[in-house]
Parts: sequence; structure tokens; C-alpha cells
Amino acid sequence: MLTEIEEKIEIALNGMRPFLQADGGDVELVEVTSDYEVRLRLIGNCSSCSMSHMTMKAGIESGIKTALPFVKAVVAVN
Repeated sequence: MLTEIEEKIEIALNGMRPFLQADGGDVELVEVTSDYEVRLRLIGNCSSCSMSHMTMKAGIESGIKTALPFVKAVVAVN
């Protein structure tokens, strides 16, 4: 069962997923730590794309922090 914070993150991610999926990729929420670090896994083409760092910082992190300003960081994990 998702927590309220995880549900809000999923809503934010759902707004970005069409762009990732258009390139054959996606993103998966792994966890939210107690200090509000969001850990995500890039999957499909996004996991090996040379632009994945930019996608994570400029796109995904920005979108999540806009929806949830208390989030401290968004990081990619394997």
C-alpha cells in the first residue's frame, strides 16, 4: 500500500511517463527515505541513455520538487 507521499510522487511521475515511454523507457519509484530523498530506478532505454542524468535532474527531479517542495533530493538507483 502506498503512503500519501508515494501516491503524490506517482501522480507527478505519471505526468512525465509519456515522454519517457515515447523513447522506450520509464521510471519506477523505489523508496522515499525518512529524510525525504526520493529514490527512483530508470528502466528500459532510460537506464542506459547518455542523457539520463539530465532527464533525472532537469525533468523528473524538477517535476517532483514542484509537486512536493519538501523533497530534499531525487536520485537514481540501480
